[in-house]
Amino acid sequence: MTRPVALVTGARRGIGRASCVALARKGYDVLGCDLGEDGFAETAAAVEQAGGRFDWTLCDVADLDAVSAMVAWAWAQGGGLEALVNNAGVGAMQRGDILEVSPESWDRCMDINARAPFFVTQAVARRMVEAGAPERGPRAVVFVSSANALMASPDRTEYTASKTAVSMVARCYAFRLAEDGIPVFDIRPGVIRTDMTAPVVAKYEKRIADGLSPIRRWGQPEDVGNAIAGLVSGAIPFSTGDAFHIDGGLHMHKL
Repeated sequence: MTRPVALVTGARRGIGRASCVALARKGYDVLGCDLGEDGFAETAAAVEQAGGRFDWTLCDVADLDAVSAMVAWAWAQGGGLEALVNNAGVGAMQRGDILEVSPESWDRCMDINARAPFFVTQAVARRMVEAGAPERGPRAVVFVSSANALMASPDRTEYTASKTAVSMVARCYAFRLAEDGIPVFDIRPGVIRTDMTAPVVAKYEKRIADGLSPIRRWGQPEDVGNAIAGLVSGAIPFSTGDAFHIDGGLHMHKL
């Protein structure tokens, strides 16, 4: 491959698919991984229509042996990697009283939303910093956290805690990889219309209309994907470790 190559986790739908397509438009070929096959055909078609090449593999990012194999596959398939987008994530198993949060739901959020991107990034970054690693275009690492990295949601504490954790992981990797010319960014989506928010559409329709965020509309996966692709492709070169809120102003506090 002569174009730079990006690896996107959780790539078969939603923000993952939108990120793949936006990266293709910025000149990247894309490799994706996810838990299941459903949706990958649509992602592949959209990436190819945007001018990029796409391939994918199955991977449970909570399984570190599977992560090691997936990263080895991606590095070989792409002839190296210039970019990594840590997008795979899950919500709380059930929203409700913090006093009722189960160890299973806590561990699931932490394993997939914080532990997994830490070790996926470690595996990729070890290869990226080696002598001779390809630089066919701008290099970067992105962590998709959440507006909940900053804003408390006590009805899904395990989710918010995991997103706060991965936001700090992004900052720590930013320090380590800056010396190798690899910026690291934290993307904090707000209320985005995806499968994850499907069960609470009615609730958020009203809250958005009532002014939940200054920009009174749902965020779309493309809003997030375009931001990721812009950062990866070098649109803001004198930045690393920063958090970018793609939330219509949700994170702002007003008295």
